[in-house]
Amino acid sequence: MNDQTSANLALSDPQADPASSLLADRGHACVVGLQFGDEGKGQVVDALTGHFDLVVRFNGGNNAGHSVRIGNQKFALHLIPSGVLNPRAINVIGNGVVIDPEGLVGEIDALRARGVAVGENLRISDRAHVVMPYHKLQDRLMELALGRLHGQTAQIGTTGRGIGPCYADKAQRTTAIRMHELVDERALRRRLDTAVEVKNVMLAALAGYVGEPFEPIDADALFEQYHELARRLAPHVCDTMELLASARLEGQRILFEGANAALLDIDHGTFPFVTSSNTTSLGIYPGAAVPGGTVSEVLGVVKCYTSRVGGGPSATQIDDELTADRLRQVGNEFGTTTGRPRRIGWLDLMAVRYAAKLNGCTGIVCTGLSVLAGLPRLKVGVGYRVDGRELRHFPADAGLLERIEPIYETVEGFEGPIDQCRRYEDLPQAARTYVEAIEGFTGVAVRAVCVGPGRDQIVPRPRASSAN
Repeated sequence: MNDQTSANLALSDPQADPASSLLADRGHACVVGLQFGDEGKGQVVDALTGHFDLVVRFNGGNNAGHSVRIGNQKFALHLIPSGVLNPRAINVIGNGVVIDPEGLVGEIDALRARGVAVGENLRISDRAHVVMPYHKLQDRLMELALGRLHGQTAQIGTTGRGIGPCYADKAQRTTAIRMHELVDERALRRRLDTAVEVKNVMLAALAGYVGEPFEPIDADALFEQYHELARRLAPHVCDTMELLASARLEGQRILFEGANAALLDIDHGTFPFVTSSNTTSLGIYPGAAVPGGTVSEVLGVVKCYTSRVGGGPSATQIDDELTADRLRQVGNEFGTTTGRPRRIGWLDLMAVRYAAKLNGCTGIVCTGLSVLAGLPRLKVGVGYRVDGRELRHFPADAGLLERIEPIYETVEGFEGPIDQCRRYEDLPQAARTYVEAIEGFTGVAVRAVCVGPGRDQIVPRPRASSAN
């Protein structure tokens, strides 16, 4: 990145940086989504990177996308941490991430073409697992098989990026490939020979079951393609556990960036309609190879309404398609990675409170408030009822979640636009009341409200009025 581009992308006045109000101490921190993803985590991470030396991604793959807007430029990041837009941050892709080499090389090239430096500031764990083309094919065929067995409602709604099959191979072990093997010519050849033989048998059977043509994978051709990708990525591959351990000893600050969101966590989300990794703060320690207790600040990002892409329950989904489509269009609710339109719902505080507890949130950042401007009345989900009985907690059973009758409170709407507000006190009273209801229900302080996607549109909440 040249000096002028660096100046344009960096904060011009650190003293005026509203992100400083998000942090209660000078320890290590993480940013996680508290709903179904697409809450705006990238904006929050980008704003915070000026306070940290390293930014670490610890889960997921390029099925997740973080959008960051700087001035009139928009950056869509999929594998590379959002800290890459800050010229002083070291960006780490941890061992808990599954890496599509073709996608990652493409992302690096696209950033460089826009003047963003990607070199020594990007490190990739040698223990991270590799997504291969056969994982993507397996992903697609499995969705077709589920649809044939039980209909479309049984389908997970996967992005088709091969993330689940790659994590499955990680558990299977014998068909897995890690980054240290990708960049080792002999190891890659050996691992591919085993994996391709197994996958050809498996995928031929799946393709036959769903009536799809199948051409056996050519291990030689795959080796040539990925050997070249490995050459491009090799300078970035290292032992990131040692890197982070040294950084902690030297007193450097680390920011951990979650992908996806809490309700998509493989263990704690709306299973089986979830992603394939631990998306909460609980995933930091195995996914980044740092000791338990490393993180002292957990910022949960809450969108002021609900959106979800793919299959699975969404208890507060809006039945009125006119209202849902209005929010979808105003909020640009189309997937960063896939472009798919998202399903839209009212804010579900039962789910948000569950996710805040699960993550151990010390603070909340609200996004999407401006999307609600102009609606005369707003609904907020404050409880669940099933078969005439009220539930006290967020249930594990996705089937039960599908049958939930949400309990709503209806509150006064507010007029907009609010995107020019730069002080919390400048927001309409009804908007502030809405934000404070989130804090009251969850018991976690709302530290800031984002009134738009820009760095300067993060409005800090005066600390004296916060719950924590």
